[in-house]
Amino acid sequence: MRYRVWHRTTYTYDEDVSNSYGLAHVVPRASPTQHVESVDVRIEPTPGDATRDMDYYGNAVTYFQVTSPHRTLVVDATSEVEVVPPVHDPAVLATPWEQARPADRPDVDGAWRAVDFSLPSTLVDQTEQARAYAAESLVPGRPVGEAVTDLMHRIHADFTYDKGATTVTSRIDDVFAQRAGVCQDFAHLTLSCLRSHGLAVAYISGYLATTPAPGRERVVGADASHAWAAVWLPDGSWLALDPTNDQWANDRYVTVARGRDYKDVPPVKGIIYTDAKSSTLDVQVDVAPLV
Repeated sequence: MRYRVWHRTTYTYDEDVSNSYGLAHVVPRASPTQHVESVDVRIEPTPGDATRDMDYYGNAVTYFQVTSPHRTLVVDATSEVEVVPPVHDPAVLATPWEQARPADRPDVDGAWRAVDFSLPSTLVDQTEQARAYAAESLVPGRPVGEAVTDLMHRIHADFTYDKGATTVTSRIDDVFAQRAGVCQDFAHLTLSCLRSHGLAVAYISGYLATTPAPGRERVVGADASHAWAAVWLPDGSWLALDPTNDQWANDRYVTVARGRDYKDVPPVKGIIYTDAKSSTLDVQVDVAPLV
């Protein structure tokens, strides 16, 4: 599937900002299953300096500095991307999950890089509660594909999608206490559960192409960013799981960035110099299929 992805982030301040330093993850990530055909990132006001680069995890990043006084900052990104459905080797999915710990697989090329995703991170603790919850799915000798998919099903069934239940800084204990959250929380929960058993799991930020209800037209700008998880497999590939929608990621998922948790890959982050006391944030996203 081919898509045109538009993501606009607008910050508005009640006083002038004299200087803005920013980092944006708004360009889709290139991979064997995702070909980025074109990219256009525009920042208003025009930055004095803007650079596109690649971060440690292979994500496309845009660094910028706006030095002219401003009360509104806009980061506008338009990309065209082709996504093909991932194909996983059934024999690899049938491997006992205990053999999918990258720290124990020096025989697999690149396994050492995946170890980083098996460790605790800023927003994802490896709690005893998460370990016990995951243990119901990770029974000894169970095939890794079956085990992690079962965990995905259980998270989807046991936790309620509720935008008001958590914040971007909520921890794993908060999600368990509320038994509710949003896609970011469910991705973090998946990470905590599987990492607590030695598996490597990455946080994925991106978009999910949606289809309007029958009889409804597409509303431009009404889509949203999405988050899911990807589990390292013992052939060096990754199995992407979406506990929010209870399915493996397919060609409707556009990946922007991969990190250890949300803290690594927010769409926009930075530092501003200002006396402003308040600000507003507006985000518009559109994922439109292309013929």
